[in-house]
Amino acid sequence: MGSLSDFWRYGVVKTARKLKAAALSPVRAARGEGPVRSAYGVLMVPNWQDTTFRYCIFGTYGSDLSDLLLGQREPFVFVDIGANQGLYSLIAAQNPTCRQIIAFEPVPATHARLAANVGLNGGAERTVLHQLAIADTVGEVEISVAEGHTGTATLAGREGQGGGGGVVIHTIDAPLVDPLLAGDLPMFVKIDVEGLEAVVIAELAKTRAFARVQAIFYEVDDRWARAEAIEALLRGAGFTRFAKYGRGHHYDVLATRS
Repeated sequence: MGSLSDFWRYGVVKTARKLKAAALSPVRAARGEGPVRSAYGVLMVPNWQDTTFRYCIFGTYGSDLSDLLLGQREPFVFVDIGANQGLYSLIAAQNPTCRQIIAFEPVPATHARLAANVGLNGGAERTVLHQLAIADTVGEVEISVAEGHTGTATLAGREGQGGGGGVVIHTIDAPLVDPLLAGDLPMFVKIDVEGLEAVVIAELAKTRAFARVQAIFYEVDDRWARAEAIEALLRGAGFTRFAKYGRGHHYDVLATRS
């Protein structure tokens, strides 16, 4: 994978300009008329009532992770945990050095959109989809899915509310995750699971495949996650560098081994 500092220092593709140039294209597209091209350059099935979809279309997520994925110059595998409708899996597939994409999205309706979006873009033959959530137990559980904002789906009770929500999903733990990550290439992992990041990382750390994980880009919200605990867990697993993206109580962190 080369020096991991490459993720943010080596010839990173300047996605910001592309976002500005492309931002008007979905505005010109008639709603409901076939696939919509996102500001990130990928096609997506229309889902205008969903906030997460609109964020994808108009470039609201910024260019931090997209730059990292497009700027990678050595062969790697992208593991998308909490893929939602697949924005970052689709972006990773644009980079020919990404030899495989492994995406986890447990909510059935969202997973169906993920699969449809993968089919609209190049790289489908390199993409493996799992309608599963990574957790510390195996079985069926209910997940909270907010109407109109699929990106807030969570198994973690927050702000006094439980994790139930009427949508049943399947969960797997480390022994079942491990064979799904089999291979020999270095892995770049993205984790966006709305408060369950520490649990997912702890399960990944139990797998043999975790030794191949060279970078983890994970979400932190200080209102329901302990950033210092996640960092301590990763340092114990050999990660030494932590770069923060964003400000305030809600931000992302890139952890790398060197």
